[in-house]
Amino acid sequence: MASIIPVWVLVLAAAVVIAVITPSFEYYTWLPVTLGASIIVTFVVQLSLQRKEGFVGRLTLTSVGSLIILSVATLLLTVLR
Repeated sequence: MASIIPVWVLVLAAAVVIAVITPSFEYYTWLPVTLGASIIVTFVVQLSLQRKEGFVGRLTLTSVGSLIILSVATLLLTVLR
């Protein structure tokens, strides 16, 4: 979990920055970009650990968690817009 939570925090911070800085018509542009960037960051973090055990599980958990965080952010931004 020590390598998973920092990526989730980064994704949450990115979602907050997107909500605060970007105009509402650009939400749907930047949130998918954030998901793509989080997948790249996930691979970098997990490959830097150089541990084979649980690699796929850590990738899956991190990616699905990021997807859930951004899905909730999208839902909130849509409702509050």
